[in-house]
Amino acid sequence: MTDKDRLVPDEGLAPASTALPGGAGPLEEFTKPPTNQWREVWDQFKHHKGALYGGIMFLVIVFWVYLGPLVWTLDATHIDIRARNQGPSFDHPFGTDQLGRDTFARMMAGGKTSVSVGITAMLLALGLGSFVGVMAGFFKRLDGLLMRLTDLFLALPLLPLLLVMMLLFRDPLNAAFGPERGIFILIVAAIGVTSWMPTARIVRGDVLALKEREFVLAARSIGTTNTKMILRHILPNVLSPIMVSATLGIATAIITESALSFLGLGFPPDFPTWGRLLFDATDYLQQYPERVFWPGLAISLTVLSVNYLGDGLRDALDPRIRGR
Repeated sequence: MTDKDRLVPDEGLAPASTALPGGAGPLEEFTKPPTNQWREVWDQFKHHKGALYGGIMFLVIVFWVYLGPLVWTLDATHIDIRARNQGPSFDHPFGTDQLGRDTFARMMAGGKTSVSVGITAMLLALGLGSFVGVMAGFFKRLDGLLMRLTDLFLALPLLPLLLVMMLLFRDPLNAAFGPERGIFILIVAAIGVTSWMPTARIVRGDVLALKEREFVLAARSIGTTNTKMILRHILPNVLSPIMVSATLGIATAIITESALSFLGLGFPPDFPTWGRLLFDATDYLQQYPERVFWPGLAISLTVLSVNYLGDGLRDALDPRIRGR
């Protein structure tokens, strides 16, 4: 018997379709190219129809209020008494107010102010809340002090505190920076300082869970400093609640600014915001109800789109529920 006859095929070998890397068997998953994390986030986000439409709507509103005045060149503060109280027309799509000012131009100018206040106040609140939450969750000796400070701010009545801040700091800031810039700084600071607490509590809870995970303990065992630990391992993993808080913070800031302007405590009367347009339109509600409709619709669409956007970002950025 030759050596060739003594060779017996090994029946335990897997078929070529499963054994070869290029096959379509169980080993196929090992041959797939590595996927990009942000590509996975986008794939998850675009399957959330509400978030996708909300993001598109928010981008449309942002482009309209910031780039619209470049196309629609009518001055929002131009007074034309002869054209006052007109209805919608080709020259004035949203009509005019009691002084003949173009409502469409004032809507864009007011939206630019309201959206700018919302984004800037959100960034301030997000920075404060994230800092306090990370410090309280990561450093045990600071946890009690910072959380009691957070509880103190949560116990303060929001609207009376905002009113007191407006009355105390309006004149000094107006004298230092001018009426418009001074009241902008005051409103942004007031909203940001009084709305960071929910972000701090959410971030603290996630940090407390993360700092006991294996990858954090492994990084600590090789001598990673606290600063690097927070920047490289903690903050990237609390991005999801921070982004959700950011989107909700924009909506809250826009509503708060509109409420202050509606109460007459916001920007000057000749400086349009959506809340100020609502306040001015209440005197003409029975004769011209559309003047209340336009700013109210803009505020509602902005807040609704931002809320849907935050919902989609939460699902897309959270690896625990990604892919569901």
